[in-house]
Amino acid sequence: MKLIRVVHTIYGFFVFSFLFFLFLPLLLIPIFFREKFKLVGIFNRWWARLMFIFCFLPFRVETRGKLDSSRQYIFCPNHFSYLDIPTMGLNPINAVFVGKNDMEKIPFFGFMYRKLHITVDRKSMRSRSETMLASMRAIDSGKSLVIYPEGGMATKNPPQMVPFKDGAFRTAIEKQIPIVPVTIPYNWIILPDQKKMILHAGKVKVIFHEAIETKGMTLESISLLKQKVFSVIQSELSKS
Repeated sequence: MKLIRVVHTIYGFFVFSFLFFLFLPLLLIPIFFREKFKLVGIFNRWWARLMFIFCFLPFRVETRGKLDSSRQYIFCPNHFSYLDIPTMGLNPINAVFVGKNDMEKIPFFGFMYRKLHITVDRKSMRSRSETMLASMRAIDSGKSLVIYPEGGMATKNPPQMVPFKDGAFRTAIEKQIPIVPVTIPYNWIILPDQKKMILHAGKVKVIFHEAIETKGMTLESISLLKQKVFSVIQSELSKS
């Protein structure tokens, strides 16, 4: 059984790499033509769907509230596994990611990620400030964002999350756009965050909860908004 998992893992990395190079010419379009940024979300969906299909990982997208493609959102998912990134590629709303700059170190992929998404060095106060400003500019240009509010894969005890950072909630309130809590319940079992990453069989599931409006909120509401989003996600994780 262990050998099968190892082979499955190697095969999964091959599929990921193959699809990346297959889609790279398409991803160059929004890189060089910034006004075509909505293509990022479209290509992400194609890429994610094909990856899960070819990796023999069934997937299900559950939307519990109406998502309006004409509106902007900040999506806040829990983050326990590297599989969470392609899973958020299944997002029905076109969005760009705000994530750790570790991704930039991956050859080719790092170039694409840096050009299409927003990266942050969480150890640097200056980088965090610049990322906040970049997120504001992205929203001003019409983009929706995916922000992992735990600040990365921080928990040592999944599916229990760690307390959320302020960034996503401050941005949502300042720009008066809705926050969408997102629960990814099983990825920490399918691809655990361990030194030796081994892929396990399982069903990828992502739940987009009802959007929480921020209109009328002030920065004094950050803690309340954080707790509300945390409770929605953690409550769903507890059922898994």
